[in-house]
Amino acid sequence: MANTRSAWKRVRSSAKRRERNRSTKYRVRTLVRHFETTVAGGDTAAAEARFAAAASALDKAVAKGILHKNTAARKK
Repeated sequence: MANTRSAWKRVRSSAKRRERNRSTKYRVRTLVRHFETTVAGGDTAAAEARFAAAASALDKAVAKGILHKNTAARKK
């Protein structure tokens, strides 16, 4: 475990960052899943809106460094 003050700070900051990244990844997964269920349902207008939301969330996750750009491109 951490022995110095700076190491303890890194532990705390990495824990905060990990929680933030997990919540963002969960949000992206949820939006992608909603889009896929809408497509399976056959509602094209709702699917277009859901795709826009999912694509936006994917792009934001890439910009924040949470997802790799190729991962986002594959999911889109």
